[in-house]
Amino acid sequence: MKPEVRRPIDVLKSTLKAPSVEEQFRNALKENSGAFVASIIDLYNGDQYLQKCDPKEVVMEALKAATLKLPINKNLGFAWIVPYRSQGVQRPQFQMGYKGYIQLAMRTGQYRIINADIVYEGELQRVKKLTGEINFDGEKKSDKIEGYFAYIEMINGFSKTLYMSKEQIEAHAKKYSKSYAHSNSAWKTNFDEMAMKTVLRNLLSHYGFLSVEMMTAMDNDIKAESEVRDEEIMQHANKEEISVEDVEYEEQKPEQGETHFPEY
Repeated sequence: MKPEVRRPIDVLKSTLKAPSVEEQFRNALKENSGAFVASIIDLYNGDQYLQKCDPKEVVMEALKAATLKLPINKNLGFAWIVPYRSQGVQRPQFQMGYKGYIQLAMRTGQYRIINADIVYEGELQRVKKLTGEINFDGEKKSDKIEGYFAYIEMINGFSKTLYMSKEQIEAHAKKYSKSYAHSNSAWKTNFDEMAMKTVLRNLLSHYGFLSVEMMTAMDNDIKAESEVRDEEIMQHANKEEISVEDVEYEEQKPEQGETHFPEY
């Protein structure tokens, strides 16, 4: 008699019901664990590439998002479980979105303002080479995208701006992202969001106040990206490394008597 072949979705559900797994999700999310587990099942059912991955590995990657309390709904853009091919085998991988970084930064209570956005033709007025000050007060002339910026302002008055032109972002992606050339990678399907993530993560990693959560997220994000080499990227995948070459910064000094750097 042939052994019963279990469907991948059944393996996923049984893994999620394992007492040790349920406990980990409860510890991370408390009363919200049930809703998050349901979102894992919905994500798995709706992604044909993810269904080719080991269900147990999918659960373990989803747990990384749960420990950061970030939803994995693709439409929200906080975090994703990305399927990719490694040595002929489909593997799931947790990856951060730029909105996830904003969420984690807000939780620290150290940021008064945090923002990342697109810069259109005409909006960038001038860059002061000596001070690094950047003026975006120009009037938008067209929908042509010239670059991307990220900005943080701490509650103690310290602030910093990072700007990268679209050409610099493209050069960065071509140099560091093995998935950039793939037609179904996130760099092709959602370039603007990937660009804003690149600028924001670079800014936070060098000048932001980093909580344990943020350091864990960055470590996982960079580690995940470094593991994606020349394998086939199935969807939403990216690889990027922190780089501050050829970028512009703006620093605004706090009022007299205030500390100039974030207090750790």
